[in-house]
Amino acid sequence: MTRNTSVPDTMTIHVPFRVVKRGGRKEMVLPEGAAQARKPDNTLVKALARAFRWKRMLESGEFASISELAEKEGIAFTYMARLMRLSLLSPEIIDAVMDGRHPANITLASLMDPFPADWKEQHALWSDVN
Repeated sequence: MTRNTSVPDTMTIHVPFRVVKRGGRKEMVLPEGAAQARKPDNTLVKALARAFRWKRMLESGEFASISELAEKEGIAFTYMARLMRLSLLSPEIIDAVMDGRHPANITLASLMDPFPADWKEQHALWSDVN
């Protein structure tokens, strides 16, 4: 007994896109107007989580200073202090990072440089936060 199953016709789909390098990674860029699924930057999300975790540990009194906490975590004091500044970001910017809606100029490297503590100034600096 044999079955006659028809083979569907071949279909060709053209999807216009280009590949660009961003921070050493290759990323697909769709044409203007095409809906793109946003995904969070895992490096930034992890850095934010660490900053808030360390802040909570200091506020609880578990550690008396950043240097004591840095020594326990095995991290350089200067790195920890710069990373902990992320806890000063405005809630809107943090939400944008968590949802993957943050501007391309907000990267971990750019956030390691000094930025204003005032939330209005942060929004002016990164004006295209959605």
